[in-house]
Amino acid sequence: MFCEQCEQTASGQGCHQWGACGKGPDVNAVQDLLIYCLRGIAPVALKAKELGIDTHAVDVFCCESMFATMTNVNFNRKRFYSYIREAIAQREKLKTEIQQMSDRPISWSVAATYQPDWTDSLVAQGEEVSRNFIADSSQDIDIFSLKLTVLYGLKGLASYSFHAQELGQEDDRIYSFCHQALAALEEPSLGLEDWVNLAMKVGEMNLLAMELLDAGHTNHYGHPIPTVVPLNAKAGKAILVSGHDIKQLEAILQQTANTGINVYTHGELLPAHGYPVLKQKYPHLYGHYGTAWQNQTKDFAKFPGAIVITTNCLMPPHEHYEDKLFTLGPVGYPDINYLEDRANLTPDFSPAIHKALALAGFAEDEPPRQVKTGFARNAVLNVSDQVIEAVKQGKIRHFFLVGGCDGAKPDRNYYTEFVDQVPSDCVVLTLACGKFRFFDKEMGEIGNIPRLMDVGQCNDAYSAIQIALGLAQAFDIGVNELPLSMILSWYEQKAVAVLLTLLYLGIKDIRLGPTLPAFISPNVFAILSAKYNLQAITTPEADLAACLK
Repeated sequence: MFCEQCEQTASGQGCHQWGACGKGPDVNAVQDLLIYCLRGIAPVALKAKELGIDTHAVDVFCCESMFATMTNVNFNRKRFYSYIREAIAQREKLKTEIQQMSDRPISWSVAATYQPDWTDSLVAQGEEVSRNFIADSSQDIDIFSLKLTVLYGLKGLASYSFHAQELGQEDDRIYSFCHQALAALEEPSLGLEDWVNLAMKVGEMNLLAMELLDAGHTNHYGHPIPTVVPLNAKAGKAILVSGHDIKQLEAILQQTANTGINVYTHGELLPAHGYPVLKQKYPHLYGHYGTAWQNQTKDFAKFPGAIVITTNCLMPPHEHYEDKLFTLGPVGYPDINYLEDRANLTPDFSPAIHKALALAGFAEDEPPRQVKTGFARNAVLNVSDQVIEAVKQGKIRHFFLVGGCDGAKPDRNYYTEFVDQVPSDCVVLTLACGKFRFFDKEMGEIGNIPRLMDVGQCNDAYSAIQIALGLAQAFDIGVNELPLSMILSWYEQKAVAVLLTLLYLGIKDIRLGPTLPAFISPNVFAILSAKYNLQAITTPEADLAACLK
């Protein structure tokens, strides 16, 4: 196998025998085969759009299936067989409709005519596809690097689009671009500058996808408000909901109403407590349990109720808790309970509810502990006058956005140490699961302004961007002139998409870690560094000094 799409890839170079995430070479191969099939759908979908043929089913399918190939989403080889079958069926259906509107035969690319040999190993066919992709690009390592950057950014874009579509927010520009970018992977004539521009286009489209997702969340659940969230359990039956999908969290809340079950969030669902509609309608949305995704094997083993994984990040589960674990949507693992979507895209959660009622639940209330979340764009920008005044008076010297993905590597302690050393006249904004390195740290306030503010999920990167742009407008300066430094951690492909969005917006001086992406060649990084001053983290002390000089 060959996979280098996440930060924890083996030796910082690529996983070749087994994925650091727990993905086996067989699953990696069929994921590669699925991506090849999506590359074959792309020119067909674009032609159909040109002719006015409805491609919505194909568009949504492509986003969901790309999402399934992301790190720590789906480990179930058989699910990918189903995705591949559907990809071929969707492609051929569109081709038939296109041909009916043409008076002469249409010539398609090799990828668009590919048919898997269902009598032979799809794993072997996926391995061959992967070898061919590498061989076709081996003449220019920088173009290969950018192809991978575009592909991985597309996966992140697809995941945001998937969530937005669930909430009724779609834009055909995103779907069309996904097909265009996938089709470009088949185009040998594109040069280095073309690929750099395409990577920036991923960032542009991802900004639109995040805006749609933000609208979906705020239209349904209201703008987040600063909210105290219990970290201590209370006596009673319990369900733990992990991942990012707030729509599915609400469905669980609806189906557990009046059952006596308390619903807890885990991982990236902590910010759900900040949405006022959820808190008002569902008083049994009680608190948050556990920390970041990589600690779930410990957290899940101790949780005395059912556990539902709505999106990434899923760790290969341990046998002693897998019977109480449920997945849905694009998430899967062999022999784990899977909740099928119904016609309205909402699963029936009764198996998880019955499991929660059968399990012991928490025997007693734990000592109170709490954190605050809900400092999204409206909450921060509504007090922008206080923020500006505090900066003008010298009470706030600098803002740090310290956020992104968490992971298991020891060198991620950098982010904890960095926040520990942030001076008392500085404010830390954070988002995504990287915050679990310091989310319960008591940092006090500057006036009425908290020194540590949780903006939300990685899905809420749009909110953080709007805060930066809003403050720049209020100060009447460019965003790069703000007393703001971005100290980002990355792990998977959504982080790639967000980084490309920040670069598309022209944001400079980003510090990225804990290591640089293995798929970014030295020359490509040099290009990005020269244009945007993108740089690797060093030490907390040196980076703080550089940001504050």
